[in-house]
Amino acid sequence: MRRFLRPGHDPVRERLKRDLFQFNKTVEHGFPHQPSALGYSPSLRILAIGTRSGAIKLYGAPGVEFMGLHQENNAVTQIHLLPGQCQLVTLLDDNSLHLWSLKVKGGASELQEDESFTLRGPPGAAPSATQITVVLPHSSCELLYLGTESGNVFVVQLPAFRALEDRTISSDAVLQRLPEEARHRRVFEMVEALQEHPRDPNQILIGYSRGLVVIWDLQGSRVLYHFLSSQQLENIWWQRDGRLLVSCHSDGSYCQWPVSSEAQQPEPLRSLVPYGPFPCKAITRILWLTTRQGLPFTIFQGGMPRASYGDRHCISVIHDGQQTAFDFTSRVIGFTVLTEADPAASRRASGVAFDDPYALVVLAEEELVVIDLQTAGWPPVQLPYLASLHCSAITCSHHVSNIPLKLWERIIAAGSRQNAHFSTMEWPIDGGTSLTPAPPQRDLLLTGHEDGTVRFWDASGVCLRLLYKLSTVRVFLTDTDPNENFSAQGEDEWPPLRKVGSFDPYSDDPRLGIQKIFLCKYSGYLAVAGTAGQVLVLELNDEAAEQAVEQVEADLLQDQEGYRWKGHERLAARSGPVRFEPGFQPFVLVQCQPPAVVTSLALHSEWRLVAFGTSHGFGLFDHQQRRQVFVKCTLHPSDQLALEGPLSRVKSLKKSLRQSFRRMRRSRVSSRKRHPAGPPGEAQEGSAKAERPGLQNMELAPVQRKIEARSAEDSFTGFVRTLYFADTYLKDSSRHCPSLWAGTNGGTIYAFSLRVPPAERRMDEPVRAEQAKEIQLMHRAPVVGILVLDGHSVPLPEPLEVAHDLSKSPDMQGSHQLLVVSEEQFKVFTLPKVSAKLKLKLTALEGSRVRRVSVAHFGSRRAEDYGEHHLAVLTNLGDIQVVSLPLLKPQVRYSCIRREDVSGIASCVFTKYGQGFYLISPSEFERFSLSTKWLVEPRCLVDSAETKNHRPGNGAGPKKAPSRARNSGTQSDGEEKQPGLVMERALLSDERVLKEIQSTLEGDRGSGNWRSHRAAVGCSLSNGGAE
Repeated sequence: MRRFLRPGHDPVRERLKRDLFQFNKTVEHGFPHQPSALGYSPSLRILAIGTRSGAIKLYGAPGVEFMGLHQENNAVTQIHLLPGQCQLVTLLDDNSLHLWSLKVKGGASELQEDESFTLRGPPGAAPSATQITVVLPHSSCELLYLGTESGNVFVVQLPAFRALEDRTISSDAVLQRLPEEARHRRVFEMVEALQEHPRDPNQILIGYSRGLVVIWDLQGSRVLYHFLSSQQLENIWWQRDGRLLVSCHSDGSYCQWPVSSEAQQPEPLRSLVPYGPFPCKAITRILWLTTRQGLPFTIFQGGMPRASYGDRHCISVIHDGQQTAFDFTSRVIGFTVLTEADPAASRRASGVAFDDPYALVVLAEEELVVIDLQTAGWPPVQLPYLASLHCSAITCSHHVSNIPLKLWERIIAAGSRQNAHFSTMEWPIDGGTSLTPAPPQRDLLLTGHEDGTVRFWDASGVCLRLLYKLSTVRVFLTDTDPNENFSAQGEDEWPPLRKVGSFDPYSDDPRLGIQKIFLCKYSGYLAVAGTAGQVLVLELNDEAAEQAVEQVEADLLQDQEGYRWKGHERLAARSGPVRFEPGFQPFVLVQCQPPAVVTSLALHSEWRLVAFGTSHGFGLFDHQQRRQVFVKCTLHPSDQLALEGPLSRVKSLKKSLRQSFRRMRRSRVSSRKRHPAGPPGEAQEGSAKAERPGLQNMELAPVQRKIEARSAEDSFTGFVRTLYFADTYLKDSSRHCPSLWAGTNGGTIYAFSLRVPPAERRMDEPVRAEQAKEIQLMHRAPVVGILVLDGHSVPLPEPLEVAHDLSKSPDMQGSHQLLVVSEEQFKVFTLPKVSAKLKLKLTALEGSRVRRVSVAHFGSRRAEDYGEHHLAVLTNLGDIQVVSLPLLKPQVRYSCIRREDVSGIASCVFTKYGQGFYLISPSEFERFSLSTKWLVEPRCLVDSAETKNHRPGNGAGPKKAPSRARNSGTQSDGEEKQPGLVMERALLSDERVLKEIQSTLEGDRGSGNWRSHRAAVGCSLSNGGAE
């Protein structure tokens, strides 16, 4: 009975756990999902992005980033950073205003919400009376001017958000002060534009949608100038010297209006339709920027010919006879232009200041694009962060830790050749100072994409930076020529369109999608596998090469009768030589037949072997001799679903429904047996009584459960889930040998002993394989992980790791152990006899199933030389557990991902040092850490001259009860870390996020339905303790 009792509390072990394990969500990598607003501070050089789910993110120099989240999950429609201040104002679509501040705490800046305010009208007024359309922060940083749909301009005092009703500029007041000939009620509707005079803070410009523009004297409450256009006003720009206005209109035209004390001109100085004479779409925003050379930059959004190019998302730049319409593949949210001039220079100096623009920053719906305006041809600038991870939908990911310097430099060199079209300009948004220490090692995150590309990302620090892009398209014959340049146009083409950005969600062929990636960091070999059964083995080459890719076919059905593949066809490979750029170049293609999705992949670069598995079986290929070693069919006679392919599910619907109804009937019958009928009032009491004897009679510890055996007739039992190479004792205890292990969806483990010839005879003798063992788990749960432990109960090192002196040689004297991880339990067997030694079953009540498992090394934050190897486990409930090796004792458990987020769970990948990544939207990875020692999070400082001497009353508003900004500070050893803010909270009300990820990720067929609702997890995280 003693073995059923919970272990006692060990204070020493608990203290050690606190030194080893701590859960934190640290940073989001990628591009914010559904951006809705853009802001920029020229003085702080900080960029701000708001999203439709209420999040705001601030970016400066690489490593400088902050995140805040509004209490309400409403879309951010406008962001305005106060001039010269570490403050910003946001406007939400519920008409509320929010004041945020960057405050220094503990040596680092934090983003905090100070105040919120909703503009209220008089009782009985229509909602449009106070619906804010334009926000103008005054240069004094003490006032906000708010233009509304009713035509009134309200004034609000900062920082307390106090409405100054006596300063309201009503449309009636403006009408009374206009000349008689301009008094038409039609000129008033909503306020479209508000701008402060570039030189005189006592004058503001008000633009109304019907075409009226007035310059209002704030001190005298009078109209100084008025301009009346015949077209509907979209926006207006006031030139830096204050002498010229440029207005843009709904008919695709823009007009220039001189501002002078002479007689008022009823007509504009110049009116132009840039892409006329045919009807054009509206120009929604225009900038007229001066230069020292005298020729201005004209930059505007929209205005394209309605009939032919009305669906394009364009921003046009005109300067010195050059005109380019930058064409984006997604809708433009906003843009800003970075200028050399100090924004306050024109107010301080009497001389004329010039704008001298040097960069155009465009926020599109799916990416950020920066254009260099100083270099000829206006090339794009490479992004150090905010990468569009989903430029083609992500289908898989693979993490490699501690990359050797030589391989790192070779990958960067290959990537730099792909970046020749980028500008050499340094990243222009460089505000703030990153206090994060340099990363201790070089880490790579590889993402596979739907278009057949693999992208290599620098995942060492806070910024996820693209290093190199590999395309597998050239190996195959597709409908498009890979050398085609769709952005190229003739010189005489009009409009002068130029494609910019990397977002391209359309794939030439869905069969090109990458499903599995395996990189050996020591040898430079890479294996990638795809949707149509293609397995490519590639080698890193520093020079371009033209070579033929050798093709080998692997028939996994082995001519079995009665099976017919009903899915997609294989990809047609090119037969002749193909030119490959420097980088990873394929030299052999293994084509699985039938061409089903490759579900598992393993590469052993020391033995020069690659193993691959599908829903039909698995095979082993010798990529040095370019020959197949063996194939093994794992199909069960009932696995007809495995032959239908991912697009042929109609015929299986009846069978799925039949099985579902059977399960429902079984559950009802079993529930009747457990809960006998009784009066309604006694139902709860009766169930409690029925559970007590059940618990008393249970022969398992409280954290375990009985497992129901699955039927062998369940579909996809032959689905190969995992492949693993190991040098261990397989046949007898006196001699170890290379081996290959495979685990299937039906709970079967196959073990093959391999004979790999020595190096001197490697090319002369074939690799031989012989099946040594076949293990069938009694509960038939899918096998998700296989691991061999050496004589010291330490996981075997990676191939070539010992040869490079990066790991100790495994202990081959003591007995080895085999760890098999299924969806429902962990089980340790002795080798070579394969007798069960111990096991751990998951908790029963919630129905936990293992989805991801990986070995991780956890170092102590107190003792540099102490660390432990454990299993990091992710379940279908979104929990992450750490399980000890080899005793399989649960150490800690954390809630990480919501159980409804099947797509996030499916995308999760662990690192070797206790970190992980998973998709929180189609374009963002959430990074988390389970280790106290390895923690990558932003810690930065933003300060300004004005904030060093705080004005009286600044930031005096009441603080919000819940902290809703990411804490960028550090913690002492004894201090409990506050839960960090995570982007998932900003996706609470978004029902399309999961559907977008779900459509591309290779989901688990046995994991239930895909849900489409995100929810908050960040503010309910516990810290450190085991559950």
